[in-house]
Amino acid sequence: MQSILTCVIQNHDEKILFLAVVVCAIGICASSAIASHAARSEGLTRRQWALASIVASGCTAWATHMIALLAFEPGMAAGFEPVLTALSLLLVIGGIGAGVWLAIGQRRRARRFAAGAILGLGITALHYVGQASYRVTGHVSWDMGLVVGSILASLALSGLGMVAAGERSHALRRGSIPLLLGSIVVLHLCGMTAMVLVYDPQVPLPENAVAPSTIAPIIATVSFGLLILAFVGLRMTLNARAQLRRDRERLRELASVALEGLAVCDEAGITTANRSLELLSGMAQAELIGLSLTRLLPGLVLADLPEQEERDAELIDRSGQSVPVRVLRKDIAIGHKRQTVVAFRDQRERLRSEARLRALAFTDVVTGLANRARFGDLLAHHAAALREQNVGLAVLMLDLDRFKFVNDTLGHAMGDELLRKVAARLRSAISEEDVVARLGGDEFAVLLLGVTDAAGPQKIAARIVEAIDRPFLLDGQLIHVGVSVGVAIAPAGGSTDGSRPAELLRNADLALYKAKAEGKGTFRMFEPALAERMLARSRMEADLRRALDVGEFELHFQPLVDVQTGEVTAAEALIRWRHPEQGLIAPADFIPLAEETGLIVPLGAWVLRTACTQAMAWPRAIKVAVNLSPVQFRDDRLPETVAGILKATSLEADRLELEITEGVLLDDEERTLAMLTKLRAIGVGLSMDDFGTGYSSLSYLRRFPFSKIKIDRSFVRLLPDDVESAAIIRAIITMGAGLGMATTVEGIETAEQYAFVAAEQCGQVQGYHVSRPLPSAAFLGFLTGLEAAA
Repeated sequence: MQSILTCVIQNHDEKILFLAVVVCAIGICASSAIASHAARSEGLTRRQWALASIVASGCTAWATHMIALLAFEPGMAAGFEPVLTALSLLLVIGGIGAGVWLAIGQRRRARRFAAGAILGLGITALHYVGQASYRVTGHVSWDMGLVVGSILASLALSGLGMVAAGERSHALRRGSIPLLLGSIVVLHLCGMTAMVLVYDPQVPLPENAVAPSTIAPIIATVSFGLLILAFVGLRMTLNARAQLRRDRERLRELASVALEGLAVCDEAGITTANRSLELLSGMAQAELIGLSLTRLLPGLVLADLPEQEERDAELIDRSGQSVPVRVLRKDIAIGHKRQTVVAFRDQRERLRSEARLRALAFTDVVTGLANRARFGDLLAHHAAALREQNVGLAVLMLDLDRFKFVNDTLGHAMGDELLRKVAARLRSAISEEDVVARLGGDEFAVLLLGVTDAAGPQKIAARIVEAIDRPFLLDGQLIHVGVSVGVAIAPAGGSTDGSRPAELLRNADLALYKAKAEGKGTFRMFEPALAERMLARSRMEADLRRALDVGEFELHFQPLVDVQTGEVTAAEALIRWRHPEQGLIAPADFIPLAEETGLIVPLGAWVLRTACTQAMAWPRAIKVAVNLSPVQFRDDRLPETVAGILKATSLEADRLELEITEGVLLDDEERTLAMLTKLRAIGVGLSMDDFGTGYSSLSYLRRFPFSKIKIDRSFVRLLPDDVESAAIIRAIITMGAGLGMATTVEGIETAEQYAFVAAEQCGQVQGYHVSRPLPSAAFLGFLTGLEAAA
């Protein structure tokens, strides 16, 4: 170290050495400015300026070295060998070019270090080839320890300098210039110290040696060229900065009208931000400028964000609160410099809207309860976890009683208010962990969790029935409704009621059906027998549909006779089902199912058509009576259907009697009157069937155009001994006669009963005493037998 200091202080002209430093600084500025301009350019222009920057860097290193050699005072005559001097310039330009080319676009530190070492080799070649060109009148020897040490130190410093130049940190990048300068200084000082000169007057200078006074103008010209390049580079840098300011200002003006937050960033941080980002972050423009993007978006690496691809992120505002945003990155050129624009889209309103949509999708809008979809999801989730829990669950299906009456009479607004009050009572009847949902209409469902036995669900079902049974106050009126509840349980680890959601819902529905069938206003637990009955019902429905297609139905006819003459005046058509496996099935076993499924409409039309067709084979004086189901009667096309069948079968209208039960008359009196009037206009007879068993009212007989009353068999069973039954039948016969209506008594099974109604002047009788219902052929034989007996 002492020898190096001695070499610098005693063997160099300090002024010329200072000039070398000045030239080096000017050259570095020129090279950097031109390199920056090359980075801002594109295409051929970029390559040309990059080449100029490399040449300028080489010339800087060469001029600095040569001026430092001129500053050296060897104490004897000296000169420069021209070929080696020129070769040193070419070697340093080539080394710098190779190192820069190898380092361009590289992020791997090992690759950049290798590039720096190659660049260092070029500088090393410059120094030692340049020193080798130095000629003196004496002998030259070398301290190889210093030579090798200087080369290794210089290569290390050059490699580290190139590594620092490629780092993201601005502070590290600024450290690259001192490292590269250090490599040059180490080479020169150590190289000059390692060179030992011994004066020998016998050794002359080579004839081709160039004197320092001759080479100085060349070095000065190169240095002046570097100065000019420095000024050009400075001018380009100033222009670029001015353009950058103008572009940023223009970008800020454009960005200020954007709804999204926009930030222009370089590797050091945010350089420009718009008003929307200020509002989004809660920071002023001055606070955002220079702020690292990771402060706003912690955990997000900008370089890892694909260009023009949106990502969800969390923005941390000034108060430290998290704001959900979507981030989009785009690299653009601003003032001939590549910068990154980051767009921030506030997602709070979108997330709130999505939350509202999810709530609407899974919430009943009237009651605020979970809807069918949400209930299904929760049931599926908890049912799937049954095997892993030591408790079970229960499903309660609820159906309000008399809700339709409230909704129809008081209006839908009052109906909705009633549903809300029902929902409130249901919530109060269950625990917070349980779920209550409205499935639609007046149907509700409850999911009970943590069920250990059947007693808990039964207790809650009873509590619900009691809660809903209490009157509701709606618009100053006390409204009474009730609720029917079906309960299905799925114990932990398995279930007798079925653990799959579809099974639980079906089983709870079956229990609800049973509760409604047994009087409503109560609850019933699911039993396996209910499923068996439902399965049997499903099979019968399928058989019923098949029977319609293949023609398994047939008609039997029960005669109606005139009490006084004993002659057959009519016959009632009664349907029978001849099942291929079960034999003859009575109407009471399948007619209710046909009415429930809607099959009664095509079945009733078949009965009417068949009865009219077969009646054409009877004597003209005998009428045919056909029962109409309430479902058939609600069909507005019934009059057209009856008229069409009469026309198709050629049966006279006055030979057809349609029997209608009293229950039909309760639905809609005005519509019923219109329907009966249309049927009567066709010419058919109308008979009120089962009179006395329903809501018998004299107003029905006065308003509706009936031609006959049929007294139900329930009044005949105790005749003639029961005084009350006798009085009722006597009163009905007398009333019918007074209204001009014929009277038929059903269920006559004994001679005594026949004699009683004959004595009371009844018009017709029907029952086993006269004849059982007979197949068509047997009925014709019965008529033939009566004619023969007469």
